Amino acid sequence: METADPTPHARSTDRESTADGPPAVAPQLSLELLVHGVGGTTAQEMLGDPRVQLVTGDDTAACYRRAEDADAEQRPDDYRGEPVREAYCWSNLTSGNGARALWLLLVPFMVVNLAHWMRPAAPPEHPAQRIYDLLVRILALTLTVLLAAAACEVALDLTAWQCAGTTVCAAGKSWMGFLSPDNSGWWSAPGRRLALASMVPLLVIGFLWSLSRRTWSAYESASPPPRLPGTSRDTPVAERTALSLDGFWYGRRLVARLRAAHTTAGVLTIAAVLLAAGAQADGRDGGDTALAVTGRALTALVILLAAATVVVVWRTARSEAAPDDESDHLVVRVLPFASLGVLALIVVHTGWARPGAHSHGPLPGAGAFGGIAVFQGLLVLALALTAWVLQRAARDDARTALRGMGGPAVALLACAVGGVLSGGVAQRFADWLDGGATPGQDHAPIPGPPVLLSWQASVIPVLLVVVAIVVVLAAVRVVIVRDRVAKDVPGLYDPRERPDGRRTKRIAATIAGAGLTDSAPVLVAATAAVTLVLGAGAVAGAWLSDRAPGRATEGAPPVVHAAAETAEALGSWLMGAGVILLITMGRRAYRDHSARRTIGILWDVGTFWPRAAHPFAPPCYAERAVPDLTWRMATWTERFDGRLVLSGHSQGSVLAAAAVWQLDLVTRSRVALLTYGSPLERLYGRWFPAFFGPPALTGLHREMDDWRNLWRFTDPIGGPIRLTCEDGRRIDEGPLRDPLAFGRTLQNPLPAQILGHGDYHADPVFGRVRAELIARLGPDLPGQRSADDRSGRRAADDCPDDRPVQGSSGRSSG
Repeated sequence: METADPTPHARSTDRESTADGPPAVAPQLSLELLVHGVGGTTAQEMLGDPRVQLVTGDDTAACYRRAEDADAEQRPDDYRGEPVREAYCWSNLTSGNGARALWLLLVPFMVVNLAHWMRPAAPPEHPAQRIYDLLVRILALTLTVLLAAAACEVALDLTAWQCAGTTVCAAGKSWMGFLSPDNSGWWSAPGRRLALASMVPLLVIGFLWSLSRRTWSAYESASPPPRLPGTSRDTPVAERTALSLDGFWYGRRLVARLRAAHTTAGVLTIAAVLLAAGAQADGRDGGDTALAVTGRALTALVILLAAATVVVVWRTARSEAAPDDESDHLVVRVLPFASLGVLALIVVHTGWARPGAHSHGPLPGAGAFGGIAVFQGLLVLALALTAWVLQRAARDDARTALRGMGGPAVALLACAVGGVLSGGVAQRFADWLDGGATPGQDHAPIPGPPVLLSWQASVIPVLLVVVAIVVVLAAVRVVIVRDRVAKDVPGLYDPRERPDGRRTKRIAATIAGAGLTDSAPVLVAATAAVTLVLGAGAVAGAWLSDRAPGRATEGAPPVVHAAAETAEALGSWLMGAGVILLITMGRRAYRDHSARRTIGILWDVGTFWPRAAHPFAPPCYAERAVPDLTWRMATWTERFDGRLVLSGHSQGSVLAAAAVWQLDLVTRSRVALLTYGSPLERLYGRWFPAFFGPPALTGLHREMDDWRNLWRFTDPIGGPIRLTCEDGRRIDEGPLRDPLAFGRTLQNPLPAQILGHGDYHADPVFGRVRAELIARLGPDLPGQRSADDRSGRRAADDCPDDRPVQGSSGRSSG
């Protein structure tokens, strides 16, 4: 596949002399750049031609044209009145083989990273902004500690300490024979078993470090294009957004600092577990004084490195004014290696011979899970208070999700998911080790995982009941809305068509189901509130009883005891099933395109944002896609003095808007934007108001040549932009009628499909709006149309400045 390299037309040759007469105006090329949405679409489908040619890019993301358009810049006469069509395909950034489903195990890291971007739209200089950032970063650090603690629980506590030290548990496990104390081998000493098992959580942390470093090189190392100072239109300070800053999509130093800090935190967690075991052995009567003193010295080193890690996280604030591509300080780069050195010393100290040492009961320090849970709860409450302060200082926007509490709610859910995943793995592994006996019971071979994990498992069925109630209420709402909408559906079509009750209900049900997206804040709020209450109850129950729920309620009435045992057993299975379900859903999403479109929107929203809070979150595809689009638009308009229409569907519209923000003002004013099925306001504007709120979108609208948005009531993802009119130009075109025909007609002999989120091109309104935007790409310089010309084509639209645009296309539906 060859790469086209058209010869640029210098601006000095815009007017060429002819031998027969005065200079003739050379035709000015226009470009239509198409960006697909979730799930991806091939270049052949986007361009409507099986023969396509790569213009620029690689196997991961690239721009394609029809083969006959590859050299369009050399034949401008062939493209009078019609732009050159080009497709940007980025689906390989978010898809791949089934192994990528394992990234779903990093969901807690991705979700807490989202909390960083969900802050209310308060002024950037507000002092609470820095507090909000710091709280999210510290909360993200606790999730890394929780992951490392869960790995230590499985490898060190359950395997090396409990099972390998118990004859009944180790019997029948040949791979554990050399660790059994019955063999009296060199590795049978408890400290040496722990030292050997510590390699497992260390490999987990090393894998996350390597994955973060490798994915940054592949996804997020794209440099931003050079930006020329713009003089076309000045943006008021109140309408600037961080998405327009040079360094927003390039935070190399920040990710490197966080990666070093989180890697150090994970290694130090392993070190702390080993020190706790060694301290118990050295504290016995007759313990080796030299080993005890050495252990205290190593503990001091761990505390010193932990303090340095917290300081690094404290001082790692995101800077977006310029590309953050400087090398970091030496102390940050050597911090992980220093922690590895201390861990090596602790491994030697733990494995030192201690005559008479034996493992009994759970590993010391297992109660740390409760401390982590309490600390996370306090951080979430502090984050909620900070968000409330920011919301009060923000511009009042009634559509902001959860009144600015989206970040704290999502952060709480991240902690809950992290607890479920870590607890589920520990519970299932303990069941496998003890041969099916219930851990913690008198007859069980091993004590099992910490009591807190059993309490957390027990509250999961209660949480699912609450979620089920909310889902049932949502279903009832769909039925109510369906019946109300069904009365208006026939009136949207030709009155001569025969009424069809089944067809009417299907259309109305689609509209009602699509409207559930706007009710998502209710589900998130209910889940977060119940999670907070149940989580606090689980910690209190574990600490007060120090026994699993079944044993803690042995003296209670039979009904209570039976309910507690049932919840404990069912919750344990549900925690393990949650891990399997995540992997299964991920594999299906990456293999099945229909599942990808259903599940993928949530994943693509999560991985759209840079890794600002957690470096082990899944990679940000936008840090590759946005610079790609910006480079393409900036270089093409500069080389060929052209103008372009940027056409984006679904998530592609978000990438398109973000790329336009990155252009300098002169280039930005030469771009017209066409979005359809766009979640820009419905999802991003509501949940991320500081970056996609009305002021930011209004500023983007003002600085572009034009912007049109198509939407439907049947679309569960896309919606109107809802901007206030200023100069008579409207953005929203819709709601479009869907389906296009109600029944069977001469033109539509078969029932028309309900399109929902897809196939906007099938609507005639799409072609009309596209033609209008292309017609605006004339040879005159952008921004020099008269006020009458700019507003004349909307003269019929009497749109006062105090209400949002709700455009109607003439083929719209209610």
